[in-house]
Amino acid sequence: MILVDTSVWIDYFHGKDSPYTSSLDSALSEDSVLIGDLIMLEILQGFKNDSDYKRARKALGTLEQFELLGSDMVSICADNYRKLRKSGITTSQTTDVIIASFCIHNRLPLLFQDRDFLPFVEKLGLTSALAEA
Repeated sequence: MILVDTSVWIDYFHGKDSPYTSSLDSALSEDSVLIGDLIMLEILQGFKNDSDYKRARKALGTLEQFELLGSDMVSICADNYRKLRKSGITTSQTTDVIIASFCIHNRLPLLFQDRDFLPFVEKLGLTSALAEA
């Protein structure tokens, strides 16, 4: 099972061909994709056309969905942010901290193309789903 970051989903819905979207396509055909509530929110917010929005909402709704933050994850996310900051790395997107921390805590690979996740791989043990493929 893998979690897929918003940036990969956006390219996937735009029909872009890349190693990331190909990996997502393979994982979808194997029923091994999970989605987080914040990721689903980010994806759905991006649709301008109502019919595209409804189609995406229906398709994404078939995936197993997880609450990424929740009260148990707050301290874990804050700890991870502070560990990176102490290493001289400031993560600008709180959502990225939440997504990466959820994956690290639950030992889930993350399919991402956003370089903001690299410090989580290098310093905190986040597993890249693309590296596993």
